Amino acid sequence: MAENLTDKKADLAGPGVSTYEEVEKILPSGYESLLDRKDTQKAIYAAKDYIEKNLCKELNLFMVQVPLIVSKQSGVNDYLDRDGSRTPIDFPCGLGLPKRIEAQVVQAATKWKRMALAQFGCNVGEGICTDMRAVRKDYFLDHDHSSYVDQWDWERVMTPEQRNVKFLKEIVNRIWKVLVGAEQCVQEMFPKLKDKRFPSLPKELTFIHAEELLAKYPDLPRKQRETRILQEVPAVFIIGIGWVLKDGYPHEMRAADYDDWVTDTSKETGKDTHGVNGDILVWNHVTHRRHELTSMGIRVTKETLKEQLKITKQEDFLKLPYHQAILNDKIPLSVGGGIGQARTYMALLRKAHLGEVTVTVWPDQLKKICAAKNIHVLE
Repeated sequence: MAENLTDKKADLAGPGVSTYEEVEKILPSGYESLLDRKDTQKAIYAAKDYIEKNLCKELNLFMVQVPLIVSKQSGVNDYLDRDGSRTPIDFPCGLGLPKRIEAQVVQAATKWKRMALAQFGCNVGEGICTDMRAVRKDYFLDHDHSSYVDQWDWERVMTPEQRNVKFLKEIVNRIWKVLVGAEQCVQEMFPKLKDKRFPSLPKELTFIHAEELLAKYPDLPRKQRETRILQEVPAVFIIGIGWVLKDGYPHEMRAADYDDWVTDTSKETGKDTHGVNGDILVWNHVTHRRHELTSMGIRVTKETLKEQLKITKQEDFLKLPYHQAILNDKIPLSVGGGIGQARTYMALLRKAHLGEVTVTVWPDQLKKICAAKNIHVLE
């Protein structure tokens, strides 16, 4: 049991497989892409167009411009988790200024989006969608983690009465409908994607709370729990990520100042559960591994923001402009998330590696492993 607990603690660290020997084992042998590079690009943009249009339609969103750079003092950059292990790129900008602007490259637009709802005058039930680009320098670069990140980052205004698991599930099901439709779209465009080895996404998504998942597999660390459930059902939404579970660990570390993972949901679930956020994961039939597509959730209120920052010992964040805007009711209550674009294309187009659908930097060691397995990354 002590070894299992050690594994669980290690499993909370930043994403990535962690060694290239392990990556080599994970990547499939005998791989052959169903689409060549030209058709892959055509399929990517067909899927992109479908998802953006239909996500906006299903959730009543409109497309907006999104920053790649934010000021450090604004506090709107995303720190991704609560332990401070993944920091953004800092740099000065503004040549000729008496004091140059302290800027950061965006890691995700999570906090900016909520402030943008007020900036764009969004009403209840209305929201925004972005074609977000970001840099995350502290990732281990493997087959499904990259330093270059592209997401459909979206956010929608909600009411206090909608802050519950039922509403969360309604929103998740609308997103799932769009992803299933996108798969059908690219399969109609390229029928060779309908391959019996790689079953299509199920029409319905399975919901399970992180506490329920732990109860099913109490001795397994988080990623192994996710793998086991996806071997039973091909697509799942795990609710309640960030709260400390019965074994003394959260399902995964989650930042304290956007998703609400502290709210008690026991009245809805009939169990001792917390959190109104979660992740969609699917089974990747090419790599035979868990494959995360999106993280999302109902956002913090002023009360839950203070509670979560107290838990994570980050109460000094409360003085930052973004956090002050929440405390002073300057920005609306909202639900939002980020859908990984490259991750989605990878799943829909039956790819073994992110580098087949996105252009970024990869270590020479990884490129050699891929080439030996007939996986050709874009450069």
